[in-house]
Amino acid sequence: MNTTRTSPPPSVAVAELAQPVTLQFENNALLARLVGDHDRHLRCLEEGLEVDVARRGNRISIRGLPETTSLARITLSLLYQKLAAGETIDISAVEAAIRMSKVHESRPTLPLSVAPATPVANYDSALPVIRLRHGNIEPRSPGQAEYMRALASRELVFGIGPAGTGKTYLAVAQAVSLLLAGSIDRIILSRPAVEAGERLGFLPGDMKDKIDPYLRPLYDALHDMLPGDQVMRRMSAGEIEVAPLAFMRGRTLSHAFVILDEAQNTTIAQMKMFLTRLGPGSRMVVTGDLTQIDLPYDTPSGLQDAVNTLENVKGITISRFEAADVVRHKLVARIIEAYDAKTTTADKKGHSRHKGRQENNGTAK
Repeated sequence: MNTTRTSPPPSVAVAELAQPVTLQFENNALLARLVGDHDRHLRCLEEGLEVDVARRGNRISIRGLPETTSLARITLSLLYQKLAAGETIDISAVEAAIRMSKVHESRPTLPLSVAPATPVANYDSALPVIRLRHGNIEPRSPGQAEYMRALASRELVFGIGPAGTGKTYLAVAQAVSLLLAGSIDRIILSRPAVEAGERLGFLPGDMKDKIDPYLRPLYDALHDMLPGDQVMRRMSAGEIEVAPLAFMRGRTLSHAFVILDEAQNTTIAQMKMFLTRLGPGSRMVVTGDLTQIDLPYDTPSGLQDAVNTLENVKGITISRFEAADVVRHKLVARIIEAYDAKTTTADKKGHSRHKGRQENNGTAK
């Protein structure tokens, strides 16, 4: 669909607008997939970056603030590059490209004319990639890019942030990649079994029946990376182990990739026990969300204590994700931001009341 727009983007003064930037695409088939049905990808770009995007024939013009115009230009070029490489794109890919455009912003300027005959510089070449047999996994946000770099180079990595940022999924992907490459002998996935607030002894079934519901997200991630029969075969051979945290006690984990998920629900003693299981040739990843602690109110989180204790220890990376790194539905990021704002306001009010009580007590004395 061809569109012509003359009004400035919302909340942008006309005087602030940069000169419109025009991209020309010679391959009409790729262009149709780039803009999406009824130009829905362009509308997503407009909303995400607050720019005005107009398509006329094989040209797309972008109008907005200089910074957002540049980001929109990079986003379209990145998406076109993926299409030219044979990949498919959808709304989630467009949203990911918008997030990743900020990573590329300081790199060399892309050509105005983007066509298969004039290849675009490979802007993804400097980004980390996790290689699996069914395809590569690339970062979908700047936070993921930094996290993936740490996963590839560090022996102990903490991934901290809200749900939907890919903390556990990327850690499992890195583990599977290294297992398939023969760099490690086994994968060990673990979780503390406290999320449901139930005592395992009172749940029906044998031990496997009791713990499997707590570990289901880890199984799901594994089955995304490997065929189901291969997962079962490798589990039977001891190459993949999924177990509750309590099963780690007394072990030395050598030549393994060990992942502790939902680590905010560990106690300080449990976290110390887990971290000291690290053996020769092994790597560890600890993931969690410090806003979702299910421990009793008077029990400190082992994850929070570990972050405070190990923040400046050489060889350890602590990757922090924000709402902007959420790669689920875009509403999830907005929901997280709304709850974060509510929590911050409540904390400020609580602090103010506490300070007032202290001052009143001091006056009474």
